[in-house]
This record gives sequence, structure tokens and C-alpha cells, in this order.
Amino acid sequence: MFRNFALIFFLLIPFSASALEAFVCEPEWGSLLTELAGEQAEITVATTAFQDPHSLQARPSLIAAVRRADLVVCTGADLEIGWLPLLLRRAGNPKVQPGNPGYFLAADHVRRLEIPKTVDRSQGDVHAQGNPHIHLHPRNIERVARALGKRLAEIDPANAAVFQSRLADFEQRWANAQREWEEKARPLSGLRFVAHRPSFSYLADWLELEIVATLEAKPGVPPSGAQLASLLEQLSANPPVAVIRTPYENEKPSRWLAEHLEVVGIELPFTIGGTEQAVDLFSLYDETIRLLLEAQE
Repeated sequence: MFRNFALIFFLLIPFSASALEAFVCEPEWGSLLTELAGEQAEITVATTAFQDPHSLQARPSLIAAVRRADLVVCTGADLEIGWLPLLLRRAGNPKVQPGNPGYFLAADHVRRLEIPKTVDRSQGDVHAQGNPHIHLHPRNIERVARALGKRLAEIDPANAAVFQSRLADFEQRWANAQREWEEKARPLSGLRFVAHRPSFSYLADWLELEIVATLEAKPGVPPSGAQLASLLEQLSANPPVAVIRTPYENEKPSRWLAEHLEVVGIELPFTIGGTEQAVDLFSLYDETIRLLLEAQE
């Protein structure tokens, strides 16, 4: 029911006739761009919370959206390596090609975690540029917002004052919300969790959670029965608080492990639209912290 929520949410926003055309890869950047540009941007979001952003079909509608875009905003760090270059090539839009102002990668503006020393195919879907799931640390959102605000002013100087004003307003509200989140989340510090894959590393870094294991021994390679049994043996003596996953990850392995460890399994929203309540960046963080706190009660 909610699989197309993020896309519908942004497409229903009223736009001005001269709105900047933006193509964003993930819902979190659509929400941020809405905060910074408002009616000055018409936004197409390529994925939803229920789609794995690592893989996407280069549909004609997406190619058309990139072709008319003034700005492409994606995560980068090779998250979209399997489909974004193809979209850019087929769209043939020089404004949004790498190296031009219309091409913006959020991960270029933050400190990335888990950068491997070496990478080869035997390791699974390992990202050579580090963990790309940067949006679940609020200070990363701050840094990306500032960089994106500058880029908007560069692309659309006529509305630079609007973007500057909206950025300042967003930063103030974000700082206030961050203080509230950190106070509310204090009981989570030091708690142990198992994740399906390394999707929540930045969230764990921010809240000082401990991700003690991942179900996928190799990212992108589904866990086998033997691997799950080994994890069960390994964790039984000191079980985690919960097993967490994204809405697009297979629920069966995490449910099996949670049931056998007698702990809760949690599907966190991960991005905008992952739950009914997660309708923007602020409510995404509200909902994530609420679900984690419920798990430790």
C-alpha cells in the first residue's frame, strides 16, 4: 500500500511554472531538496523505501526524467553504480553529467565509514568508496544540506536568496530536532543489535549502538541456513536486543533468527515512506528512534 508513497508525496507538491527540474535517486534526497527548494523545484524520485537502491531498472520514464533534469541528486559512493551511469548515458543530458554543476552526489560531502583496504568479487557487494548509506546520521544531513544549498544557488542564481533562506530555516529546525533525538535516544547507547546487512552503520555510529553481526556474511549474498545456524550458536549466550532490517530486505532470515533468539525483529523505515509515519526527514528520525526504544523496553 505504501510502496509508492515517497514518489506520490513529492509529485503532489505544487510547483511554479519556472520550477527547476530535479531527478533524485533516493527518497531522503527528495525530502531534503523539498526542504531547500520548495516550490522552486519539481522533483522526480527514482526509488521508494521498498526498492533496493543498489539495483534498479532503467525504465523509459526515468530516462525521460533525467533527460529534462537541471539537477541530478544521488547518494554516490557507488550505491547506484549498477543503474545511474546507464540512465545518464541514455538520457544524453549534458547538464547532469559527472563533472558538471547539475550532477550532485551526497556522499562526496561527508566522512564515509567502512572504506575497505582492498576489494575483490569474492567479498560480495562491497563498496570501494565506503558505506554509502550516509543519510541515517543527522550531521551528514547537515553537511549535505549546506553543499546542496550552494549547488542550487549556482544552478538557479535568480532564486539564490530563496534557497539561502530555506537552508537557514532548515538548519535551525534540524539542530533543534537533533538535540531532542539525542536526548530521547540516550537509553539506546551501548545496546547490541544484529542487522541484515550494513545498512545502519551511520545510525549506529551516531547513537553508539553496537551492530554485533550481519545476516549476510557477504553483502548482497543471501544468508544460507548454515550461516544462520552459526549466528544462532554464536549469539545465544548473549543475545542482541533485536534483529533489524530495511523494508526492502527479505524478512525471512531476520525473522527466523529473532524467533530462535527470542528477541524482537524490527523493520525500520530506513528512508521516507518506509512506514506510514515516515513522511519526511524529521519523521523518519522520529519513527526510527521510536521503534528502537520500543525494542529495548
